[in-house]
Amino acid sequence: MTESGLRWTSADLEVLPDNGKRYEIVDGELYMSRQPHWHHQFTCVRLTRFLDEWNEQTGLGVVNAAPGIIFADDDDVAPDVIWISTARLATTLGSDGKLHAAPELVIEVLSPGSPNEERDREAKRKLYSRRGVHEYWIVDWQRQQVEVHRRDQAALMLVATLYAQDTLSTPLLPGFACPVRRLFDVARISESS
Repeated sequence: MTESGLRWTSADLEVLPDNGKRYEIVDGELYMSRQPHWHHQFTCVRLTRFLDEWNEQTGLGVVNAAPGIIFADDDDVAPDVIWISTARLATTLGSDGKLHAAPELVIEVLSPGSPNEERDREAKRKLYSRRGVHEYWIVDWQRQQVEVHRRDQAALMLVATLYAQDTLSTPLLPGFACPVRRLFDVARISESS
């Protein structure tokens, strides 16, 4: 419950203004984000590109950016990037164009500010853990690192923190491999200018 005792629901999202801000609900609490930073969006596009290239070769599923996922009336989110298997997509995508169960892989790219970090590292990690996500990547473009959380029994546990010199791979996506530095190439170039 929120401090005021108010629990936000998906119906409440329908009446909020369409003002370019992203509204999400986690465990009945409303979270609002501003327009993302350039490097945040660049990193999302890079992740989508590398995952989609792998997916085109394997045909195992679908990659999508910022899809709506409605787990319940009080858990309604839009992660930055997801990968979902074809089989799971067939049973998860509703007629409303939203997913209604967990994709196998969820990725959040951190936005600057401690409230944003806390939302992704705590509230959303717990939500995705509770709802059955197999793997959760928290990508930090400022530190140029990727935290990989993998399901161990009933919880998402941190299994690796990867840095620019490392390669991102996972048993969830056989044959997928991406040098971590490639996710942040333009961020590094523009900050040195």
